[in-house]
This record gives sequence, structure tokens and C-alpha cells, in this order.
Amino acid sequence: LMKKIISALLLLVCIVLLSQLNKSGVSNDISTRVSLPDAQSKQIEHASKNASNIENAFQQQRSDIDVEGFGRVIKVLADDQSGSRHQKFLLEIASQHSILIAHNIDLAPRIENIQVGDTVYFKGEYQWNPKGGVVHWTHHDPQGKHIGGWLEHNGNRYQ
Repeated sequence: LMKKIISALLLLVCIVLLSQLNKSGVSNDISTRVSLPDAQSKQIEHASKNASNIENAFQQQRSDIDVEGFGRVIKVLADDQSGSRHQKFLLEIASQHSILIAHNIDLAPRIENIQVGDTVYFKGEYQWNPKGGVVHWTHHDPQGKHIGGWLEHNGNRYQ
């Protein structure tokens, strides 16, 4: 929690400084060097948008929504062994909302050595539930009828 507060404050300070530099007429060359790198800036914007989409779906109790984003692992759960086997863990996304990831390990490789604090990128389908929702379909569809999803962890894609 403290890390999030510090990160948010640092981002706010950067925004205020950039705003002040632009108002003072400092050339764009200097403000560009002080701004976040494009990739990181786009990643933050993308994560915020997707976190907002998930938050809206949760508030409106909507399901069957394709989502993509990333989050920090806050709890690793035991695999679900009934029916199709699923690797399960909780992610906290940018809005501080938590979601359950249910990754079908009968159709895609499991993420080895996943730990609390790790960052996981995801693409899948959001299903509402009162606890925050579930993202599943984080794998290919062997029948080709559903949009394929994936998980990324430590530079490896699992689909």
C-alpha cells in the first residue's frame, strides 16, 4: 500500500512539474526529456483504461466482456481440479480492484513459479461475481469459436 501511495505521489509530482514547465515556456526538448518514456506512458494509460472497463463491468454486474491489462499478484490459490483444470490467482489491477484469474491448464501451459508481488499481463473474458469478477479464456480456443486470450509473466506468454 505504501509503495502505491509513493508511486502515485511521484507520478503526480511529474505531472505538476511538466505542467509548470509547459506554462513557463520551456522548450519541448526539455519537457520531453523529463516526461515518462512513451512506452511506459502508454502502458499506464492502457492499464488505467482497462482497469476502468473492469471496474465499470463490476459496478454494472456485466459479464462476457473482453478485457486486457495487467496487475500485481496478491494471492496464489490452489489449482481447481474439478472438470477442466485451472490455475488460479488473484490480481490487483490499476484501480486497486482485485480479480480472479482462472487459467485453463488443460489447454495452455501453467505459469511456473508465480509468486505474490509478480506482475502478470492478461487478455481474456471478464465474468462478474460479487467478489470482484473472474477473467477466464486466457488461452486459445481449440475449436476457433472464441477470441483467444493469454497470460504473460516474466517475458513468457502462456496461451
